[in-house]
Amino acid sequence: MAQADSARIQLCGRLVVRLGGQRIEDALPAAKGRLLFAYLVLNRRRRMNREELLIAVYGDDAPPDYHPRLSVLLSKLRSVVGHDLLPGRAEIELMLPPNAFIDVEAALNGLHRAESHVAEGEWAEAWGPAGIAYHVASRPLLQSHDRPWLDEWRRRLADVRVRGLECFAAARLGLGGPTLPQAEQCARQLIELAPYRETGHRILIEALEQRGNVAEALLVYDRLRVLLRDELGTAPSSALQSIHRRLLG
Repeated sequence: MAQADSARIQLCGRLVVRLGGQRIEDALPAAKGRLLFAYLVLNRRRRMNREELLIAVYGDDAPPDYHPRLSVLLSKLRSVVGHDLLPGRAEIELMLPPNAFIDVEAALNGLHRAESHVAEGEWAEAWGPAGIAYHVASRPLLQSHDRPWLDEWRRRLADVRVRGLECFAAARLGLGGPTLPQAEQCARQLIELAPYRETGHRILIEALEQRGNVAEALLVYDRLRVLLRDELGTAPSSALQSIHRRLLG
């Protein structure tokens, strides 16, 4: 049984669970045990009844006679993480220590901080948290498992990835100078991930402009104009059109 006076949990990419300085992910009870543990981690701010946990692990069509299986699974999980971390019988709650680090939570928090700094024009302060959000969300969440609640979290993390990269690119553009090539690189990657998101195109255009590549910036704008016209029947935003007029001027 792990003594969890500290906790570090990585759910994206390779599963890593460190409690009290000990790695315990290999001791979790098979695939269903890892799935249950991940669900408890992602919902650790509230209590969950057994019916919810049953559906999370075994699916919506799990029959009522699967409840004993869930009880056995919870018992095995308690023997690994410690009974004090999983109190309750009818309702279960994962009680991690206050200083617990969970990569998904770090990504969400990093995105919030990054977007706040970008909104204030605090480019240097935005860089770090944007990188955390982007890099964590770029790794697959429990890749070998398939559940509707995982799909919801994966969609959420896909949005975090795009917005984190957007903050990353904006921060590098705002810092200017030697970071402009990185702003350009991030903007091109952002366009690949979200081709209809105008922010990536705008950052790329402005990065190219600041580097003296005005003709290429005009080509980026024209490609966006054609894309929006042909696919959506619309035109670039007024803000982008203003930048376009500036380039032409």
